[in-house]
Amino acid sequence: MANSPDVDEPTREYPAVPDQDATAAPTDVRRSGFARLLIFTGFVFALMVAACLGLRAINVLPTFDNPFSDQTVDRSQPVLLQSMRDLNRYVAADGTFQVIVDLQQDKENIPDFLVNRRTLFVGSGTVEAYVDFGALSGDALKIDETKKSIELTLPAPEQSTAALDMAKSYVVAEERGLFDRIGDAFGSEPNKQQRVYQLAQERITEAAKSSGMDQRARDNTQRMLESLFARLGYTTVTVTFANP
Repeated sequence: MANSPDVDEPTREYPAVPDQDATAAPTDVRRSGFARLLIFTGFVFALMVAACLGLRAINVLPTFDNPFSDQTVDRSQPVLLQSMRDLNRYVAADGTFQVIVDLQQDKENIPDFLVNRRTLFVGSGTVEAYVDFGALSGDALKIDETKKSIELTLPAPEQSTAALDMAKSYVVAEERGLFDRIGDAFGSEPNKQQRVYQLAQERITEAAKSSGMDQRARDNTQRMLESLFARLGYTTVTVTFANP
């Protein structure tokens, strides 16, 4: 069979396929370099923080206040002296008392869940027993220089009104009706607790009268006067208290 003449076949061109390894290598290198940079930066930052904390611990670096820290500004007015008086009292004894006040204020024929205010208050107060030397009459003191004796006639000991110690007094519980809660939400009355304080003060003052402080005040006053006049050379000191 005769050979056919050579015919040039057309040349086919194919799109070039990029080499995956050649393209991926630069990207991986960039990513790896960026990660190393981040790690290095983080390490340097941690090292700087540790160094600063160490220097602060040994008081080498100055301390810096928090710019957002809380601040308290006292704009109170100066204290004004309202009155002053001379006291001629000798406080011979005092007593500290505690009372529990359970005060309920409500309205008749209205349910408690609507109008009711019940306060459980623990009050602590002090009462003083004193002798008022300012009330002595002219013949209250009789002195016998020959016998080195003194006779004193003193008024009966008195008791002060109880002074509440607010640092040791506190409200244990408080119940309020619905209308009371609404009223408190729209307006505040600073004197709502005043009745509770007053009641605690009255009860402590009354309890002190039967506590025996009067007799202790008499005994302490007599011992004080005996010691005082004994230093002045008097051997006999007689103290008589008037009837209350």
